[in-house]
Amino acid sequence: MIGSRSAADTVDTGGMNYLASLPRRLVTVYLPLVVFLIVLLFPFYWMVTTSVKPDAELLDVKSNPFWVVHPTFAHFRHLLFETQYPLWLWNTLLVSVVATFLSLACSVLAAYAIERLRFKGSRFVGMAIFLAYLVPPSILFIPLAEVVFQLGLFDTRLALILIYPTFLIPFCTWLLMGYFKTIPFELEECALIDGATRLQILTRIVLPLAVPGLISAGIFAFTLSWNEFIYALTFISSSEVKTAPVAVVTELVSGDVYQWGALMAGALLGSLPVAILYSFFVEYYVSGLTGAVKE
Repeated sequence: MIGSRSAADTVDTGGMNYLASLPRRLVTVYLPLVVFLIVLLFPFYWMVTTSVKPDAELLDVKSNPFWVVHPTFAHFRHLLFETQYPLWLWNTLLVSVVATFLSLACSVLAAYAIERLRFKGSRFVGMAIFLAYLVPPSILFIPLAEVVFQLGLFDTRLALILIYPTFLIPFCTWLLMGYFKTIPFELEECALIDGATRLQILTRIVLPLAVPGLISAGIFAFTLSWNEFIYALTFISSSEVKTAPVAVVTELVSGDVYQWGALMAGALLGSLPVAILYSFFVEYYVSGLTGAVKE
């Protein structure tokens, strides 16, 4: 036992000492990290520089494309006060929030029923729900368009609110199923013995313990709804009802003339809400994906 323990300690010490020298840290840690950061952050840097670069510099092929000599906020002023961009943002926020809450409500009930009620074929139903998420939206938007037209919802925000849960509910259900597994079933058994109903157990025991999982699923649903493009492009045609991702591309491009400054400014402002949301709830998001409640 002593000999094996000392050998293990020697191996662990050698593993920790591998990064003791600066050249090894430079090659195995710092260099890959720098490359990763450049690849990850360069699109945002390009978006910011383009949004504050005057049109003269944007069209000048001799100027430095990676730097701004005379920054300006004219593109932001044009976007906010000369277009309907605030209304597009409001449409995106309204559709995303309502669709997210509707999807979470359905996903919680479906995930709890599949994971806890243990009815016949529950495993098959759970797998079928997740497989529905894998169906490409480019295939579904054709039959969904027929449904939207038949219901008279074309060119309305309600159409998107009802369509988005079709791809949000499957993944959120699968995610919450995995999180509900980490909640000890003994807690629910004690509540059943004390006379609690299933609804009381769900609202007073399971949901408070599953807050990280709910936040994780909510962030996922909100992000997908905020960035969704195909359905919003198909079911919305009026400018005042469009969401920001579609409106920025369709309303700020006139023929073959691209308003690059306004386009990048719109993309930058549109990405801020999601970035802020992730920065506040990143810990809950990670714990929701891994499962934080243990027996």
